[in-house]
Amino acid sequence: MATPLEQQMNGVDDMLYMQSTNANDGTMALTVTFDVDTNPNIDQVNAQNRVAQAQPNLPTDVNQFGLTMRKSTGLPMLVISLFSPNKTYDSLFLANYANININDALYRVPGVGQVLLFGASDYAMRIWVKPDVLAKLGLTVPDLARAVQQQSTVNPAGQFGAEPAPKGKEKTYTVRAQGRLQTPEELDRLWSVQTRTARSCA
Repeated sequence: MATPLEQQMNGVDDMLYMQSTNANDGTMALTVTFDVDTNPNIDQVNAQNRVAQAQPNLPTDVNQFGLTMRKSTGLPMLVISLFSPNKTYDSLFLANYANININDALYRVPGVGQVLLFGASDYAMRIWVKPDVLAKLGLTVPDLARAVQQQSTVNPAGQFGAEPAPKGKEKTYTVRAQGRLQTPEELDRLWSVQTRTARSCA
């Protein structure tokens, strides 16, 4: 992932140097440092143009996940420590709280270019599969991944009583459908359905 971006970004106007960092969680950060007397807005536009040129050569998963670009100073101007006094909440909860309630407020402060959460992680779920069971059912890992993607989606369900509606309708009700799968039990029910389907097709 880093190579196409580095190749395109190399030599962008008024660039002094660049540094890329690849983390163990699969993320990559490319920091491009420009001369102090340049216009940050122009520098950002030039960098975005180079990223656009590199996107066709990036993996499909990277383009689907998206790229984030922000202008900022080289050193942090302020460090805030977020903790739970009684240790009621763990670091995962605090990081999620900061993402929802603090980061956006900080971005609205004039002059703030970037907000980083050090050592933070997002809520996620890892699925462990049994290759022997998959082989018996005639399924593959892509089959399982495709089933999870198809079932764990947000589907707009619509409304009752919306226009055009017969005369006399005074209320409109929004229909809420089940969204993404969030618990191991929900994934287990999905796996049970996929197992029954595979057996019936065999």
